[in-house]
Amino acid sequence: MQPCYKSAVIDHRKPFEALETVDLDIHEDIIRRSIAGDRKAQYRLYQLYAKAMLNICMRMMSGREDAEDMLQESFAEAFRRLHTFRFESTFGAWLKRIVVNRCINELRRRKADLRYFEDMHLFEGRKEEEDTETGLSVEKVKSAMKELPNGSRMIFSLYLLEGYDHIEIAEILNISVSNSKSQYMRARQRVKELLTQMNYEN
Repeated sequence: MQPCYKSAVIDHRKPFEALETVDLDIHEDIIRRSIAGDRKAQYRLYQLYAKAMLNICMRMMSGREDAEDMLQESFAEAFRRLHTFRFESTFGAWLKRIVVNRCINELRRRKADLRYFEDMHLFEGRKEEEDTETGLSVEKVKSAMKELPNGSRMIFSLYLLEGYDHIEIAEILNISVSNSKSQYMRARQRVKELLTQMNYEN
């Protein structure tokens, strides 16, 4: 099934999962039954969140097979750790953190290209909010992202698509904030170049 936001237009800094039809705040009873070991409730929980989490995996990893592997591993970990969920945040936010960390750890394990650059001076005067002016569709951006190196794609996805800010990304990846900004700006510039090329070829 195709994501329901196929024709959506990017709203800068708004996570794409906000466009999903799944309500992430109304499943407390199912979550509590899942924590108690109810297998049917756990399967229902998987059905409710799998699509949104697969979308995240698809944006973080390089292909659908890898994304599906990360999805299964993430849910396996989540179910092992269900007893630690304290309802202090939405279940979706809690699960999303597990998914993102799983993807990052797998890319690190594969020794993905995670080089970063301290060269924000090259981008001074450019506003990150310029992303909104293009009115680009989600599908076009996702297609262009596939051409980015893993490190660039990771930061681009975390910032623009998943809603993390550069302080959070710096903490997740153990890099400086300026490094995160620099890598994002490089990735954004490359995505725009790829989209221009795609439009020209069409």
